[in-house]
Parts: sequence; structure tokens; C-alpha cells
Amino acid sequence: MNTRLLSTLLSTSLFAALWQIPHLAWSQTPAHNPTLTVIGYHEIINTENALIPEYAVSTTQFQQHIDWLKKNGFHFINVDQLIQAHQGKYSLPKKPVLLTVDDGYASFYQNAYPIVKANKIPVVLAVVGSWLEPKEDQSIDFSGEQLQRNQMLSWAELKEMQDSGLVEMASHSYNLHRGIVGNPQGNFEPAAVTRLYDPKSASYEDDSHYQQRISNDLKQNNQLLIAHGLKSPRVMVWPYGHYNMQTVKIAKQLGMPVAISLDDGADSAKSSLGQLNRILIEGNMTTTDLAQEIQNRQQHLGDNNRPQKIMHIDLDYIYDKDPIQQERNLDHLLDRIVAMKVNTVYLQAFSDPDANGSADMVYFPNHYLPMRADLFNRVAWQIQTRTQVGRVYAWMPLLAWELPKNNPVSNDVVETQQTEDSEHLNMGYRRLSPFSPDARKTISGIYQDLAKSVPFNGILFHDDTTLSDYEDASPEALKAYAAIGLPTDLAKIRSNDADLQKWTAYKTKYIDDFALQLAQQVRQYHPFLLTARNLYAQVALKPYAENWYSQSLEQSINRYDFTAIMAMPYMEQAPNSDAFYRDIVNRVKQFPKGIKKTVFELQAVNWRTNQKVPSDEMAQTIQSLYEQGAMHVAYYPDDPIQDHPDTRVLRKAFDLKSSKLVP
Repeated sequence: MNTRLLSTLLSTSLFAALWQIPHLAWSQTPAHNPTLTVIGYHEIINTENALIPEYAVSTTQFQQHIDWLKKNGFHFINVDQLIQAHQGKYSLPKKPVLLTVDDGYASFYQNAYPIVKANKIPVVLAVVGSWLEPKEDQSIDFSGEQLQRNQMLSWAELKEMQDSGLVEMASHSYNLHRGIVGNPQGNFEPAAVTRLYDPKSASYEDDSHYQQRISNDLKQNNQLLIAHGLKSPRVMVWPYGHYNMQTVKIAKQLGMPVAISLDDGADSAKSSLGQLNRILIEGNMTTTDLAQEIQNRQQHLGDNNRPQKIMHIDLDYIYDKDPIQQERNLDHLLDRIVAMKVNTVYLQAFSDPDANGSADMVYFPNHYLPMRADLFNRVAWQIQTRTQVGRVYAWMPLLAWELPKNNPVSNDVVETQQTEDSEHLNMGYRRLSPFSPDARKTISGIYQDLAKSVPFNGILFHDDTTLSDYEDASPEALKAYAAIGLPTDLAKIRSNDADLQKWTAYKTKYIDDFALQLAQQVRQYHPFLLTARNLYAQVALKPYAENWYSQSLEQSINRYDFTAIMAMPYMEQAPNSDAFYRDIVNRVKQFPKGIKKTVFELQAVNWRTNQKVPSDEMAQTIQSLYEQGAMHVAYYPDDPIQDHPDTRVLRKAFDLKSSKLVP
């Protein structure tokens, strides 16, 4: 893996856009628990001499940043103060800031350390053991490139800086600052979070071997530093910012309670020290840029405040039995993503070859369903490293899993009450019942298998996250209704308005609780995971439709990061599409966070006639939605085989909305 890939990895972690505004109102967080700002540097050197120019700042820039922070009332803290504050033994000053510098380049001692000493500023310096171990006249493997050992700090320099009391040595791993093979196609992915793929056995590293590899690496780095007269590190800085809760636990067990990533979000000494977010300094970052980034985090400005331009992709279009053709399909998709200039992708992780609405295959290794192809990892990684996309969501069913018939859980399905008029209420999916403990356990296992093996940023729950007003009549569901005082005859429930509303609210919450529990389990592997869910348009248009679908627009906006309303007038047979969109937008605006948490998802195909929706019509709709105040727009599906919609036409529409954060 070369430094270009390293830069790409860092770029995808730093998805926040930087821009200038003239006046900043600093957060008035109470002094006893002030917002902590963690800032990360790499090289302090002139760009022309930098190993990674994108993340190098000059000595002048570094001094300007320090001066600006001091002038604006920030107070530099050290690791001792941070840990004591977390333990309640010390009160941090207002506007505390922790400075970190990664990788251990020789330029730190030459250019940054004099400034650190002159200003008496504490700094955390994260070093990679495998880059320090070789002798002075030897070379090192720098993420696939050969560098001279003297381009890294010497042991004597490290000891001198530690003894000054200003520089605390942190672990940046012994040999995790590299890529390892993460899929059958040979992608090199971050070693700290990737399950190593063995081409010979065509298998992945299991849980125990993965955890042992990480533990051995971190332990080896600690022992190396101690052997050279340095203190055992108390801080772990994850290479490329990639980590999971298993690695956090291992680091803590090895004496490193403080762990730092590159995630977005504000920090506090009272929160977990094992998940500190950090501002990554880029080479062209001015003090105004730094000020704005700090402000963004204090105001918790994240993806909701950044217009999402979303391509919703069926992986079925990419899959091909011929691996050469499959790669051609993928390359063409990547070209379309770049041309469209979207910043978010919803990517199908399952497959429904028999088109009955339920997933009977998936695109990732797992213990429950046939794998159509080990493809999701490859496509997700290529999108994140070869396009401008900052977020890839795994599009997954919640309940619509068609398990192999030899799995007894396959019979634990949602049951519809049999009535003469119930045919029109059939949701069209064979779904596992969320009220079955065995079904929930199986679905949880599917999600965990996905999370272990695939790099992604969010989950999009499919439109099967629903129960009609004739569902669920399975035995476990009826027991659940009886437990809250409802009749076990669904007809009786529907005939009593109070019972109907209680039943609807119960099912809505139950389904959402389950979805968000799954998301929380996935966060063990992807701690900064975002959530989105599909919502039927009728739920936004007609309050009574909540009873039909067990979906609530208000609860969805409150509980998920994003609600993707299927704003598809052809599917809904809306007589006036303009009025259809306008009514949905106006409904969403009734909620304080409605616009910032709602995605308006358009259809690219009229499935009733199987005709493509013209690209010009889609572009006009996007423009109209923007004019009405919409922030986030998606379309489904993207068809790379027939090049629909036209990338030139839709890009012009998407370009009407700036990608900058909106306070």
C-alpha cells in the first residue's frame, strides 16, 4: 500500500468540508465539563520536502495555529490532566486543547519541537515501532515505499523530548500502519480493522486470530519503546483513524485508556477516553479554517448539516459470473459516481434473484445465507478510495430474509390475519417476525457478519421495516400484544380506535427499537455508524397511514440519523407530481429537524410501466426540491448498464446545492 492510499484513507475520514465565515460564536459549555478539542498534525515541514504533502504544514503555519489558539483563549493540556479530569480529580480549563502529532518524522524534532519548547506546550507524539526499529543506515517499509531510517526520529531524540515533560509518547502501533489483503480481489485495507483474507485457503481471519494479531502488535510496540528507555504509552492513536470497540478494549487492557481517531464530533473529558475524535490538519488549513472546524464540532455539525447527494445502487447490476466483466461493470460504476459528483452512496448488500421481495442471498461472507459473490467489500472499498464519496451505507433488509429451508428459523415468519379483504394489504415480502427471539438472534448474526467483513459508514434499513394493520398475527406476536393488554384478535384491535392507536404505536416502536439495537451491535465494529431508513410516502402525507405501515415520520426523524422518504409519485399513482412533492416537503418542515434529517428519494424507473423516468424530469424535480428548501436528495436505482440517469444532466442539478455545512 503506498502513501497515496494512506492519503485517501485519511481523506475519507475527514469528510467535513472547511470554509470561511467572518464571525464565530464560541460554545458556552460549562467550565466543569468544557468541550475538548483534539487536533492532529503529521509533518511540520515545507511542502516540497514532505513525505505526504497533503498533510504537511510549514513551521510558519504551525506557529500561526499555536498563536491563534492562545490568542482565542484555548488552553493546552497534557495527558495527565485529561485522565485526572476524566476521573473527577481535576477541572479542565475553559476551551482545553490537546495537540497530537502522528508518525514520528525527524522533521518534528527539527521544526516543531523548538516551537513546543518556546511556548511550553504539551504534545502527544504517536510513533510506529516498525519504523523506529531498523538501524540508522537501514531502510524502512513506509506503507509500501522504502524510506531511509533517518527520516524518522532517533531514539535519542525521542528520549530527550520525553524527558522534557512536554512530549508524551503514544503508540501508533508496531506494524498496523499499513494495508493488508481484505478481500478476494486483493484490496489492501487498514490492518487494525480488517479481517485478513488468505487467498490460499480462500478464507478470512477468525475472531480469535484477529484479536490475537492486534494484541500482539500493540504489545510489541509498547515493549519496544520500554526497551529504548521510553515510558509505556498511555495513548493509542489509530493508524488512518480506523478502529473498533475490540481494538479499543485491547488497547485499554495494555495500559492505554486514551485512544484517538479521526471521527467527527465534539469531545469531553467526561465521555469515553477510548473514543476521542480529532481534527485532522491538512496542508492548506488556515487559522480561519481551523476556527471553523472547531466551531462545527462544538455545534455538533455533521452529516445532517451537509447536503447529501445520494446514488442508491443495486449491486445486482455489478455482479457477473465472469469476474472480468464484473470488474468492467465496477469500473464503469466508479466513473459514473465521479461524473455525478455525489457524496453518499446507498449500496445493496443483499440479493433477491427470484424477485419475490425477500433476500435469499447476500454479497458478503456469513453463517446464515448463501453468498452470491464476495463483492460488497470490494465495491464499498473502491467507492471510498477511488471516488469523492465520503459515506457508503450498507443497504440491508430488517426482516425480509428468506432463510434456507433447512434452517428452522425460516418458519418464524410474519403472519397476516386471514380476512376476505386483506389481499390488498399484503406487504409483498416474506419476513421473519421481529417478535420471534430466534428470528431476532439470526438477523443479529447476519448484521454482525456484515460488520466484521466490510468497510462502510452507515446502515440503510430497507422498506421492509414495516408491519401492516393486518400483521403480525404469529403466535409470538400475539403473546406480545396480550402482555400489554391488547386483544389477540387483530380484528377486535382494528375495531377499537384506542386499541388500534396503542397497537400501532407499540409495533412502530418495537420495529424501530430492533433496528437501532442492530445498529448499536454494528457499532462494535464501526463506532461512528450512521443510520437511515426508508419510509413510505403515504406515512408523510396521511397521518392515518401510520396504522397501515407501523411507521411514524416524527419518530423516524427523532430516532434515525436520516429518514429516506420514498418520494415516488409514479409508484404512488399520484395525479399531480408537483403537489405530491410539495405536500411531502411541507409535512417534513413541520418538524424542527425535519429538513436536516430527511432524504427525498426519487425514482429513476416507473415500475408500473417499466419505463425509465427521463433524466431531465429527474433534474427538474431535484431543482424544485432544492428551491422548496430540501437539503438531501437521493435517486434509485442507478443503472450503470444503460447509463441511466444521464450523469451530465443530474450533476448540473446536484451542483445547484452547495456541499458546505449549513449551521
